[in-house]
Amino acid sequence: MKVRKIPMRMCVVTKEKLPKRELIRVVKTPEGIIVDPSGKMNGRGAYLKKDLAVFNQAQKTKVLNKVLETEVPDTVFEDLQNLIK
Repeated sequence: MKVRKIPMRMCVVTKEKLPKRELIRVVKTPEGIIVDPSGKMNGRGAYLKKDLAVFNQAQKTKVLNKVLETEVPDTVFEDLQNLIK
């Protein structure tokens, strides 16, 4: 039986390599910054671990601004927190 390869991605806050399913993708598109729960949208993306502490740290350190090279609005962080709850 062939073993399936599990796609690994790195969290931009914790720098941990985790399976893609354990992370949430935030995407920079021409329309703006969007949370991508499917992980398949077009655009530049950054991955965050599914944890409220990680979301709060990302907002405080503005790491998404650096990675996505644009200003990330607070509504994105509210959307992330609503996905976890």
